[in-house]
Amino acid sequence: MKSVITSEKAPKAIGPYAHANRFEGLIFTSGQLPVDPSTSSIVEGGITAQSYMALENLKSVLEAGEGDLTTVLKTTCYLSDIADFAAFNEVYKEFFGADFPARSCFAVKQLPLGALVEIEAIAFRK
Repeated sequence: MKSVITSEKAPKAIGPYAHANRFEGLIFTSGQLPVDPSTSSIVEGGITAQSYMALENLKSVLEAGEGDLTTVLKTTCYLSDIADFAAFNEVYKEFFGADFPARSCFAVKQLPLGALVEIEAIAFRK
């Protein structure tokens, strides 16, 4: 049976979607934007700051679903500018260490709220 996951530590959804859904032992997150939960605004500071915030939001959602970054099987990452790929990778490595999940990373024309990055994941429940 599907269950909806909501994190009190992540920003509120900006549309009609859940932070994540869990089905059996799997967690499917929605895309996490670099929105500061305390201000409901995109963080300032370019791709590095936005990558940190998006990954912190992803971490919060996973934890609400009884997972964490070590249980991530796959991420899909969206960048508004592929020139940010190297800087994004540096932050991504900090969060995942050497236990990298499978990943797809795309440059897209635009992201909601003018964000530079959005990250979604598939993980398993601990």
